[in-house]
Amino acid sequence: MTNRELILRFYEEVFNGKDLSRLDDYMLDSYKQHNPGSPDGKQGFIDFTKVFFPLDPHMEIIKLVCEDDMAVVFHKCTIRSNGTVNKVFDMFRIENGKLAEHWDCVMHDIDDTNTASGNSQF
Repeated sequence: MTNRELILRFYEEVFNGKDLSRLDDYMLDSYKQHNPGSPDGKQGFIDFTKVFFPLDPHMEIIKLVCEDDMAVVFHKCTIRSNGTVNKVFDMFRIENGKLAEHWDCVMHDIDDTNTASGNSQF
């Protein structure tokens, strides 16, 4: 599986499908997390999903760039439980075909219709 396929399947099956049954196929046990609100490790990710999945998030990938062992994902994250929309950049380091490390930047509760430039945020 290519790094691009790994990322696309991870987002569709794990995030959008809320299916952790194949997490071993996508993530190293030693997954390193750089988001200050999330703990390291695969178990840390599982613990995060216990809070995140009940919000009924849906990820729409806008752009995916893969180079060497890195992947950058720009996506729209709609929290369907309350209708908020977040703009997210995720960056992953991939090792031996699995997610090894993660960084992110999130703009919470954006209003795509009210920008100074008039340009869409997506």
